[in-house]
Amino acid sequence: MSTRNPALLAAAILIPMGAFAQTPNLGMPISEEEISAWNIDVSPDGTGLPPGSGTAIDGEPIYAQKCALCHGVNAEGGISLPLVGGEPLTTGIDAIKTIGNFWEYSTTIFDYTRRAMPWLTPRTLTDDEVYALTAYLLHINGIIEEDEVMNAETLPQVQMPNHDGFIVRYPELMP
Repeated sequence: MSTRNPALLAAAILIPMGAFAQTPNLGMPISEEEISAWNIDVSPDGTGLPPGSGTAIDGEPIYAQKCALCHGVNAEGGISLPLVGGEPLTTGIDAIKTIGNFWEYSTTIFDYTRRAMPWLTPRTLTDDEVYALTAYLLHINGIIEEDEVMNAETLPQVQMPNHDGFIVRYPELMP
């Protein structure tokens, strides 16, 4: 017969854990200004888009200078995947997914580009450059005209070719 008390064993384990949970001086307070510098996400409906604008005409030289090295001339692929073209997704799961055949929202292009590109120097593009690059990528995918201005009002209104191509797994959870 064991003489160990399970309650004492639990107390011996939980008391030190509680002490660690209340340890002061972990991290440091952050200001609203510091938070806002990182709070740059953009929702599908355009919530979070900043002021600024650009056209595909403006975006073409920016693409050539800051994007073509990885994504290739005319975004047809290089060391990174292509951003233009692609077979219809009905050809199978292995079809290359591009802006023209996969992306559901135009605002996702802006959001991703703004936060993650250029790959080696993310967050170095101005908002106007991101709008112009987004317009350029939409244009070379045949979605908008080269002189259409993309901004916080017009970008969310762009209808993507695959907008209705997604199947909601749990529709009962949708608002």
